[in-house]
Amino acid sequence: MMQPTRRATLAGLGLTIPALAGLSACGGGTQPSGGGGSPSSLSVWALTGAKEDTYQGSFDAWNEANPDNEFAVEFFANDSYKEKIRTAIGSGNAPTLVFNWAGGTLADYVANESVVDLTGKVDDVLSRSIDSIATIGEVDGKQYGVPNNDTQPVVLYYSTALFEEHSVTPPTTWDELMTAVETFSAAGITPISLAGQSVWPELMYIQYLTDRIGGEGVFQKVIDGEPDAWSDPAITSALEAIIELVDAGAFGNAFGSVAADAGADAALVHTGQAAMLLQGSWVYGTFKQDAPEFVADGGLDFLNFPAKDGGTGDPANVVGNPANYWSVSADADPEVQELAIQYLNDFNLNDDMVDSFLAMGAIPAVEGLEEKFAGLEDEAFLSFAYDMVLSAPHFQLSWDQALAPAPAQELLNNLSRIFLGEIQPEEFVSNMNATLDA
Repeated sequence: MMQPTRRATLAGLGLTIPALAGLSACGGGTQPSGGGGSPSSLSVWALTGAKEDTYQGSFDAWNEANPDNEFAVEFFANDSYKEKIRTAIGSGNAPTLVFNWAGGTLADYVANESVVDLTGKVDDVLSRSIDSIATIGEVDGKQYGVPNNDTQPVVLYYSTALFEEHSVTPPTTWDELMTAVETFSAAGITPISLAGQSVWPELMYIQYLTDRIGGEGVFQKVIDGEPDAWSDPAITSALEAIIELVDAGAFGNAFGSVAADAGADAALVHTGQAAMLLQGSWVYGTFKQDAPEFVADGGLDFLNFPAKDGGTGDPANVVGNPANYWSVSADADPEVQELAIQYLNDFNLNDDMVDSFLAMGAIPAVEGLEEKFAGLEDEAFLSFAYDMVLSAPHFQLSWDQALAPAPAQELLNNLSRIFLGEIQPEEFVSNMNATLDA
């Protein structure tokens, strides 16, 4: 057998990624007060979820070592955070450390001089980060963000009990997926759990389908701003495949009321109401946290997204987020910025954080973790996800992060309308092409 390639290109950023490590979630602990950051004091916002304790533990360690310069830590659900941080950045009231996804959002922060140039100031943390993932925190060759967690490919999870009970083959092709949808739907089981209320999980379908059908170059044309880039036939075919799933009852009738922030989409799987879930690797931590026995008893298994017959994209390709990132707010006083940079070098992704992430089934974006998997409780998932990303010829950044905020929001709006049956592919394409001219 040929050794899998250790290179993967990242769509939309023009980067080449060597071996990536594999996986997981968001972050959170203290109840949010809703206040903004003070320029004269250290503050940080992060996401609630399975990673919350890891982030809290890291800042607690800093606070214990620096009692005169403690971080005020607040946690928010994904959707509310994204709305809140946009307002805070725009009003000059951002926390000292700004949690972000890099891509178009970070480029927008840089263009508006909202974050600090960290070039040459964070070499310690960069020295232990995977180079290719650290590079994604650059804008125009300068470092504005550093990784703060794990690589996060999108994974197809499935309930082993339901698949066995209904004699369904775990789908590796589109035809097998549609057969599974038909079987589970006929049995009164939601074939695929989907958090349609949150909308962003729907991106995973258009991304994987576009990639499987037309390859990674399709979305690159959008990033490059080519005229009518959204008119590529692969995008239209991907939208038609989504409509095929919806019409076949793949997501049931109530997906528009399911929210991802509370883990409701994962809950449908571990309670036996749904058979599959296409979600980021961070959801493995949600399964562990909310249904530990379900995971420990082998109730959960995982696959890459199925191949599409006749497609030209490599079925080993993955989509998702290489990692999340910390940036330092330009609104903070200079001495506060220096303290935040000290935190990044000494505490962010240090050994304690790495071990904490691994314990929850997440693979942090640091070098040389292969030997750490052996014997861990989540060895099977860690190895799967690591190999999935390592073997990927191409790793595509989530489209809502690769795009600038305005077209990203238009993408979410129009994609939601596709899933709800309110527009057809040609209207989606027309609406999105209009964003290229804006």
